[in-house]
Amino acid sequence: MSRNAKINALLLFVVAALAVLPLAFGMGDHKEEPFTGADAEAETAITEIEPDYEPWFSPLYEPPSGEIESALFALQAALGAGVLAYYFGVRRGRRQGEQRALAQRDGQAPTPGTTGGTAGTGASAAGRT
Repeated sequence: MSRNAKINALLLFVVAALAVLPLAFGMGDHKEEPFTGADAEAETAITEIEPDYEPWFSPLYEPPSGEIESALFALQAALGAGVLAYYFGVRRGRRQGEQRALAQRDGQAPTPGTTGGTAGTGASAAGRT
C-alpha cells in the first residue's frame, strides 16, 4: 500500500469516526432534538436570557420542516464546494498549460506529472518573448 493510499485510508477512518462517535456515545440524548444547528441553539439561549427579545429581521423563506431546511443547507454547501473545486481545477489546468507551452517553445518535452517548481513560470516566463 502506497503512502498516499495509507493517508487516504486514515482520513476516511477519521471522518467515519467523527460521524459515528457522537451517535455511539449518545451525545445529545438528553435533548428533544439532539443535533440541531447553531442557529437554533443561539435562538434558545437568547430567549432564555431575554424573553422579550424581538429579532431585527425575519427570514425571506421559511422552509416547512427541518428536513427541508437541512437539505437546502446541504445543497448550498455542495454548490459552494463545486465552485471552489472548479476554480482550483481551472487554476491548476492553466498552470500546467503554461508549463507545456513554455516547454514546447523551448524545444523541451514536458515531463508528465510535474507541476511544481517556479522555473520557467511567473515573472521569468513573462520576460521571455
